Amino acid sequence: MERCSFHFDGRVQGVGFRATTQQIARGLGLTGWVRNLSDGRVEAAVQGPTPEVEQLLAELRDRFGDGLEQVVSRPVEPLADDESFRIRY
Repeated sequence: MERCSFHFDGRVQGVGFRATTQQIARGLGLTGWVRNLSDGRVEAAVQGPTPEVEQLLAELRDRFGDGLEQVVSRPVEPLADDESFRIRY
């Protein structure tokens, strides 16, 4: 089980990125959240088995292509009480 913090740069606001991230994450059984940042990036915290987290990233790259210019990740401490994947506002 891992938990990572992600920052997505590029054309990631106003294109359904958060809803798509939530849909894929829930389908893969991942927990965490995703939200827009005021600087135009999207931030997410994703928790689950490493292969599923990697699958989420692969599907986002596939769906958003060149619009997803950069993904920066860093590991963070897993949360024991994280039970779903949600969009934060």
